[in-house]
Amino acid sequence: MQPDERMSQQGLSPEFRARADAVIDLLNRQANEAPTGQVSASVMYATARFNAFQVAATAEDAEQMKAERENAVNYFTSQYRKMFEDHFDECLKHFDRYTGRGSE
Repeated sequence: MQPDERMSQQGLSPEFRARADAVIDLLNRQANEAPTGQVSASVMYATARFNAFQVAATAEDAEQMKAERENAVNYFTSQYRKMFEDHFDECLKHFDRYTGRGSE
């Protein structure tokens, strides 16, 4: 698995950021209508579904996709973990600004 675009904050293209921001905007609007935990679960489901489709779309056939399964699972889970840890640390660092609540 090779990423189409680098995932580091320093190397994010404007187009990459715009796509991510558009999804976040949609999720924020959904969070006005549903609990954030449900919105989060929905987007994780959608992301997993889309990423599995992306692997299928780039495989030459079902056998290649099957052979790629472990690499794909490892790639996507490691990328998610890294991104989540980076954003978790960012939210923790700026907790007051992001939540409007003071930390104690």
